[in-house]
Amino acid sequence: MEPWYTYTHWYPMASSHLKKEPPEPVPHMQPAMMLFSSKYWSKRGLSLDSAMFPPSRGPQQRHTGGQMSRRPSFCPIDEKKDSDADSRTAVVFSLKNEVGGLVRALRVFQERRVNLNHIESRVSRRLLNEVEIFADCSCSKKEFNELLQQLKDHVNIVSYNTPMNAWSAEADGEEDVPWFPMKISELDQCSHRVLMYGSELDADHPGFKDNVYRQRRKYFVEVAMNYKFGQVIPRIEYTPEEVRTWGVVFRELSKLYPSHACREYLKNWPLLKEHCGYREDNIPQLEDVSAFLRERSGFTVRPVAGYLSPRDFLSGLAFRCYFFTIEFGLCKQDGQLRAYGAGLLSSIGELRHALSDKACVKPFDPKTTCHQECLITTFQDVYFVSESFEEAKEKMREFAKTIKRPFSVYYNPYTQSVDLLKDTRSIENVVQELRSDLTTVCDALGKMNTYMGI
Repeated sequence: MEPWYTYTHWYPMASSHLKKEPPEPVPHMQPAMMLFSSKYWSKRGLSLDSAMFPPSRGPQQRHTGGQMSRRPSFCPIDEKKDSDADSRTAVVFSLKNEVGGLVRALRVFQERRVNLNHIESRVSRRLLNEVEIFADCSCSKKEFNELLQQLKDHVNIVSYNTPMNAWSAEADGEEDVPWFPMKISELDQCSHRVLMYGSELDADHPGFKDNVYRQRRKYFVEVAMNYKFGQVIPRIEYTPEEVRTWGVVFRELSKLYPSHACREYLKNWPLLKEHCGYREDNIPQLEDVSAFLRERSGFTVRPVAGYLSPRDFLSGLAFRCYFFTIEFGLCKQDGQLRAYGAGLLSSIGELRHALSDKACVKPFDPKTTCHQECLITTFQDVYFVSESFEEAKEKMREFAKTIKRPFSVYYNPYTQSVDLLKDTRSIENVVQELRSDLTTVCDALGKMNTYMGI
């Protein structure tokens, strides 16, 4: 059974590379040439529409706060600010930078009778020669799902239920650094932006033709989508068939763990059985697992609908390092390969494969690992091994230093938030905290010397 959670005690790298300033455009460019964000055009006294279409298609319009006005070249689209009956939601999609592409996409909104409140565009950071469109709309949940299905025939869906502030901050963030969550509660803003939607499986997925399985996944997706930070994770009533499947997996993995799992996992395995209900006849509840982890380590878990997109989970490069360590990582203990990745430790077949002679195993190096393709529905082509956890952490620290950003970050465990170290005051605050910790350590050493003669 596939995990539907993610860890939420996080140390984000505050991600990624600074975007480069695009070249100065020629006024009234054709859509096939280049689209820039509404903010870019507003600085030049233009709206997005007037930049896309030459004067012959309509009079030049001034910037309207990023909102696209209706034009004769579009089918009429009913726009409204709020609706009591419908809910506000948003979708981000990308399309090729070609004439007519945006018009065709917006026509889908008109055909589905979905009201647009706000729309913006920007150059895609994911694919060359594409643009990304943020569309804020008002519609029912059913209408929105139908819209997504039809949009997929014309564009690539990047994310949905995307908050406007997340989009704006990502595009216009401090010194062009993409938005990233700084408070643990802000994970609510990006946990919906997933690579794989639970009920929408690829054709090569084993459950693609199983309608019962797909409906069950859809239920888990709804639970995850409705979850907010601070809430108790809903308890799931698993079916007898699901419990039997869990039992088969539980028995087989229990046989493999002594010879395949790392010693840290083996140490905690009995505790999971004792405190979290890990049994052959019982599927543990995420709330129990989260409470156990919080007490033992400070980590918590939260339900998510699928793999978070690389942009929203760490950064594109750091995502791969996470994937090949926390999910599929190997380590050496007593001269033997052992698994510590959650993806390996939950898969009978891949756990056997990764430690067999058939697997391709390379030394863990973030500079190499970050370019390795992540495979979702098959075994990995390559696995990466670390000599120790300390070595892996040190390599990740060095790798993080190469990320281009005009500040450093510090995780504050008291507030469960990330502090930006960008000026002398913020650095002084951290120094004060470290000084307090050192005072405590020195006091402890002094007492050991007094009472124990150490």
